[in-house]
Amino acid sequence: MIRITGQASSEKGGKSLWAPLAGLLAGLLLLVFSGGLFLYAQLYGPGLKTTTRVTLAHGMSVRGMGQALEKAHVIHSASLFRLAAKFTGRHSLKAGTYEFPAGTSLMSALRRIEDGKVVQTFITIPEGRTSAQAVRILMGIKDLTGDVEVPPEGAILPETYLYQPGETRQAVLDRMLDAGRDTLDALWAKRAPDLPFATKEDALIMASIVERETALPAERPRVAAVFINRLRSGIRLGSDPTVIYGISHGEPLGRGLTREELDTPTPWNTYQIDKLPVTPIANPGKASIAAVLNPAKTQDLYFVANGTGGHVFAASYEEHLANVAKWRAMEAQVNVYTSSAVAPEPPVGPSVARTDKAAKPVRLSARR
Repeated sequence: MIRITGQASSEKGGKSLWAPLAGLLAGLLLLVFSGGLFLYAQLYGPGLKTTTRVTLAHGMSVRGMGQALEKAHVIHSASLFRLAAKFTGRHSLKAGTYEFPAGTSLMSALRRIEDGKVVQTFITIPEGRTSAQAVRILMGIKDLTGDVEVPPEGAILPETYLYQPGETRQAVLDRMLDAGRDTLDALWAKRAPDLPFATKEDALIMASIVERETALPAERPRVAAVFINRLRSGIRLGSDPTVIYGISHGEPLGRGLTREELDTPTPWNTYQIDKLPVTPIANPGKASIAAVLNPAKTQDLYFVANGTGGHVFAASYEEHLANVAKWRAMEAQVNVYTSSAVAPEPPVGPSVARTDKAAKPVRLSARR
């Protein structure tokens, strides 16, 4: 009886010992489970209620990125962001401006930064703009920083460029200048033989004139041929846009040129000089540079507007005068219906003879 009673007491003592341990273990498991749920929610749960943009500057540390994201309310904890980056092996985080959609989690934000999924923003410099005009476009981008000086005329390649918000304007301009130099070098290496250019800079000057003379891509090689034929023959180029550049450095005049302006010498006025202008008159696009370095094979020396946005070309002066007469007749017919008192002057190609009164504007401005 005593032995049995002792066993019962032992069993009772054992149960009383394990009960607190089981409770403690259950509490620990619950705590771990709850902590795991909390950590999972912090890492993978949605953190944003609205779409937010954040710029992570070049040279910023992982800690700094986490602090920037926490400040923007993209994530809840910068420290957790740093730990997540460390323990998941994500060390190659890329600077830039990121857009985080509503509902983005910490891990999603981390993956986005590691993949470099930055906001795509672009700036476009149209063909035929001067360098001063291109800089004005650049200065108008509010997402960029810093100032830039106007580069040499013709040095920029007109194109659409990707930039990062917060980037310096000088960095973007440097890419434009690099593209201009690389494009000219590549096309110069593939140029046709026996072109009348001493240097590739001469070709760039000619390309700027072609760019300003026609907006039709299909016409560029033929317009280039006209000017190259004239240059080879020792005939003055006679291009209106060169006169305009000498007057306003490429800014629109808003009117036609006068005889006095055509007769006034400037380093760009190709009615008065026997060679190329001293600098380009705009930034030509790749197509115009290519057209000048591989022009059409023609004997054309003249061109005049055809009334539909293009031009009619001629190899002889007599043929050119006939084309000008057709243009005048076409304009006169238009004026019958528009009741215009004076027919506008034809936008003609190089060196057409003039018989107009000196007081009357004798040519239109550039055909752009």
